[in-house]
Amino acid sequence: MTAASPRGAWLRAYEAAHQAAARGFHTFPIGRAKLPAIRSPHRDDTAGAPSCRGACGRPGHGVHDATTDPKRLDELFDAAPYATGYGIACGRGTDPLLGVDLDRKHEGVDGVASLASLAEQHGFTVPDTTVVATPSGGLHLWFVGPAGAPVRNSAGKLAPGIDVRGYGGYLVGPGSWTPKGIYQFVERRPAAELPDALLPLMLPAPEPRRAPVYVPGPRRGAALVGLVKFVLEAPEGELNNRLYWAACRAFETGVDADSIGRALVEAAVSLGHPERAAERTVASARTAPVRTCA
Repeated sequence: MTAASPRGAWLRAYEAAHQAAARGFHTFPIGRAKLPAIRSPHRDDTAGAPSCRGACGRPGHGVHDATTDPKRLDELFDAAPYATGYGIACGRGTDPLLGVDLDRKHEGVDGVASLASLAEQHGFTVPDTTVVATPSGGLHLWFVGPAGAPVRNSAGKLAPGIDVRGYGGYLVGPGSWTPKGIYQFVERRPAAELPDALLPLMLPAPEPRRAPVYVPGPRRGAALVGLVKFVLEAPEGELNNRLYWAACRAFETGVDADSIGRALVEAAVSLGHPERAAERTVASARTAPVRTCA
């Protein structure tokens, strides 16, 4: 059994996925075609099943199965005997992973050159970060994005040969086997923060913000108190999403933004949210287009 064969790939993927999960990355098994390795439990269900993202408790929901729990990860790989790799979910947690996929497999397309040109055009430097080589000759760059920023998957939006993996997407983990080869680390270092100038290019096209809604004194105060309470009552795993939503709503009231942001950050921190991550989430909401705050 060798690491370069489908038989040996399962064990390699299993071990690498557990190592990534131990570092805080949400992982799940994928097959030789880089797609989820577990069939959907709803494949024979009637209408409505596609909306399930794992609430049913059964495996087979793709990236929504991704976990850092070693016991749950064992269960997923047990249900995926033909897995040859693993995916790493993007956009999760207080320091969400965002992936920049630099394509070189199409003639005349060079994602590496496109990123260098983009950096020069917008005045930013691509920081040293985790880099993974793909079997097709491309590169995956890992970044940490601000929590709550609505970065979605895209292909060629930034520039030719540059794809983005955001919330709802995933990166193929290093050590994964495909018929074309194995994904391997080029630079094994901590993921760097996404350059500030690069984030706006990844977000949806901005729309004009609605005019501030000025609420009379007592009602306005009650509304802000309600938003803080909304954050304090966040269910497990939803704290950052609630913080982002509450900040968006609060900034629309026209009340002093610094005071609002501080109150919401303090509410999140009181529940264990890292202060710096909470501040980044609130800052993202403060400048987000209206549509992304909805």
